Amino acid sequence: METGEAMKYAVLIGDGMADYPIEKLGGKTILQAARTPAMDYIAAHGKTGLAKTIPDGFPPGSDVANMSIFGYDPAVYYSGRAPLEAASMGVALAPDNVAFRCNLITIEQGRIKDYSAGHISSEEAKILIETLDEELSTEELSFYPGISYRHLMVARQNLGAETICVPPHDITGKRIEEYLPSGKDGDFFSNLIKASMAVLELHPVNLKRIEEGKNPANSIWVWGQGYAPKFTPFQELYGKTGAIISAVDLLKGIGVYAGLDVVEVQGATGYLDTNYEGKANAAVEVLKTKDLVIVHVEAPDEAGHEGSIDKKLKAVEDFDSRIVAPILKHAEASDEPFTILVLPDHPTPISLKTHTRDPIPFVIYRTDDANSDGVETFDEESAKKGSLGLVKASDLIGMLVKAK
Repeated sequence: METGEAMKYAVLIGDGMADYPIEKLGGKTILQAARTPAMDYIAAHGKTGLAKTIPDGFPPGSDVANMSIFGYDPAVYYSGRAPLEAASMGVALAPDNVAFRCNLITIEQGRIKDYSAGHISSEEAKILIETLDEELSTEELSFYPGISYRHLMVARQNLGAETICVPPHDITGKRIEEYLPSGKDGDFFSNLIKASMAVLELHPVNLKRIEEGKNPANSIWVWGQGYAPKFTPFQELYGKTGAIISAVDLLKGIGVYAGLDVVEVQGATGYLDTNYEGKANAAVEVLKTKDLVIVHVEAPDEAGHEGSIDKKLKAVEDFDSRIVAPILKHAEASDEPFTILVLPDHPTPISLKTHTRDPIPFVIYRTDDANSDGVETFDEESAKKGSLGLVKASDLIGMLVKAK
């Protein structure tokens, strides 16, 4: 039967959920070892497959992967990560502005100890970023506070557009001298990072964090730069209205450029303590007036970057029980037909503590379609047996809204 106008759509993203087999889990992946009855139900009653979220030639970043999931081919639309975050933060970019992600990090003995400065609070971080803006901003540079350790720096007059920068979560434990910005304008940004250390090292916020046994935010790290992209509106591409729910500026920024509503949820942190119930409730509210909602949860990815099996198991199980299960329950009880897509954006393997480009498992479940493909659980191995095969992730939204 052809999908009617009454169909509702929920896209549920557990960031970084996919993984490799882990010896301590008896050779199982996180998804195989975790208790995920809601996702397993959806797999058993839906259709599964593998999706390539990272096109050839692109880095395996959350920006590229989630742009694909939103239905935008990175080969057409991608211009960098930070401009997407700028859109979420309400920072307008002129044509010659280059936006950079500006992390607050912890450096110890010349090495990156912590890419998130102990998941510093947004309140503490705001004070530090405002101090940096007072001390280091010029006609060429400005700093803007974001959430937790994730902030924004904007360079003008095309400064840094061709500089080579490395994400800090890829080099935890490594000596910074080997990974400082390089290439054109590399020295400028390397010196900026070093200048930030002098400003932050003895800042009262950091002295207090040290007293409390927390990692200080004693440096910035810039990366992910680019110019403002130009998106075709989501409704124009797919004929559907929608909204995005996420704690992460990157995801919200993609939504802004796509013309989706951005729903703010109090207590959404982007970590294990995020407000899961608030996100699930907000998704149900969105679907009263919109055709589609995208719910993104960052916690599994953060646990993967930390290399913590226990935290990643908890994050995946919380995603299942506190996001997928209530939205599934709402869909099953609804008088309207529902389509639910569940997937990670990319793997963040515990063993590597960073992203990989491996295809990710996905499942599509329709409440008005009893046909399934015989897959019983939602995980990397089971998805290989799915009837949908290997697909290009940027085609998934089109598959949903054009499904028969």
